[in-house]
Amino acid sequence: MNPEKPNNVSSFDKVKKQMKWKRFLAKKWFFPAIYLLAAALIISVAWWYQGTQTKEVNQSLKGEKDTILPVERPPGNPTDDDMILPIAKGAAQKTVTYYEEASPQQQREDSIVKYANSYWPHAGVDFARKDGKSFDVLAALDGKVIRVEKNPIVGMQVEIQHESGLITVYQSLEDVRVKEGQMVKKGDILAKAGRNQFEKEAGNHLHFEIRKGKQAVNPEQYLKNAK
Repeated sequence: MNPEKPNNVSSFDKVKKQMKWKRFLAKKWFFPAIYLLAAALIISVAWWYQGTQTKEVNQSLKGEKDTILPVERPPGNPTDDDMILPIAKGAAQKTVTYYEEASPQQQREDSIVKYANSYWPHAGVDFARKDGKSFDVLAALDGKVIRVEKNPIVGMQVEIQHESGLITVYQSLEDVRVKEGQMVKKGDILAKAGRNQFEKEAGNHLHFEIRKGKQAVNPEQYLKNAK
């Protein structure tokens, strides 16, 4: 039979433990250390939560396809794609096309002009009526008239510069109605189809060119959707 410990010994032990804990709490570094530990714990939880949310968002986005929104241009700001034929619908027919090296042989031969005992590749598109009569020549696109002059070979000609930098050229004209510096809208009447010396046998016709820089380019690439 073991004798029980006196009650005063047990009370002393409790008091001793309490004193040790109070001395521990009285240390200057104790509470700052607690604060730092709590802050580190909060930051760790925040990082973990943020990483979890980011992962969930990324996984949800993987199943979605990119959506390309159409670019809407402001009204009244036409582009080269808005180009129209330089004649009214049904007013004339296309008679000579642009000379392309890659075209079939017969088409290349039809796109060569003989002038002054020399052969010249056709640099544009010609329009004429079957009955040989004149017709209205229209601006193919909005722009500024930068040249109106009479050339002894190609006849009266008008040049219009457009916002993109392209220049449309209208030759073999008569009864010109525009002036240099004038702003025109597509579809405005510029002149009447007339005659010139370069394509004398063509009679009344319009010779239409498109120039990019100083180089003539095939008008068909801009007129393919024109109405």
